[in-house]
This record gives sequence, C-alpha cells and structure tokens, in this order.
Amino acid sequence: MENEAHEHVHADGTIHAHHGHTHSHTQTKVVLNRLSRAIGHLNAVKRMVEQGRDCSDVLIQLSAVNSALQGVSKIILKDHIEHCLVEAVKEDDKEAIDKLKEAIDKFVK
Repeated sequence: MENEAHEHVHADGTIHAHHGHTHSHTQTKVVLNRLSRAIGHLNAVKRMVEQGRDCSDVLIQLSAVNSALQGVSKIILKDHIEHCLVEAVKEDDKEAIDKLKEAIDKFVK
C-alpha cells in the first residue's frame, strides 16, 4: 500500500511534479497476481508463435490475454476512483482529477 505523494512518469518519459493527495491502493496484491497470470499467458503465446502454432489458436490466446489486461485495468481504475480520487476531491486537487481524465482518454481509445 502506497501512502505518499509522488511523481508521475508519462509514456514519453516526462515527469510530472508531485501532487498533494496520497495514494492508498487496496487492490495491489490482486493486481499483481492478475498481472503475473497475464504475463504467464503472454509468455505461453510467445512460445506458441515460436513453435509455429496455428494462427487461430494464437489469436484465441491473445484474446484471453487482452481480456485479462482489461480486467486488471478495471480493478486499478475502480481502486483509483474509490481511494485516490476521493482523496484528491477532498483536497481540491484539480491536477489529480485532470490526470484521471487524461488517463481515461488514453485508455479508452
């Protein structure tokens, strides 16, 4: 569980300054477990490709990986809304709210 202000590193490598609210993640263990499983499935897909397995089978497995990642994303988003965003609203941290909007825009393309 993380309870400190921090920096956000953007995909392009730029770092966004600290903001006032704290992050309290309650689903970290669940997220890490699901990510580990998704990584395992993705490694299995990689092996399938290396072995020249049927493209249809590979696509089916990739679909399962995508679904697993969507599930993890939902958990992270809900946790963020329930904890981080609530705290940001209490502290009138408009930057955190704007960051969530930006993340949602990128996530829901």
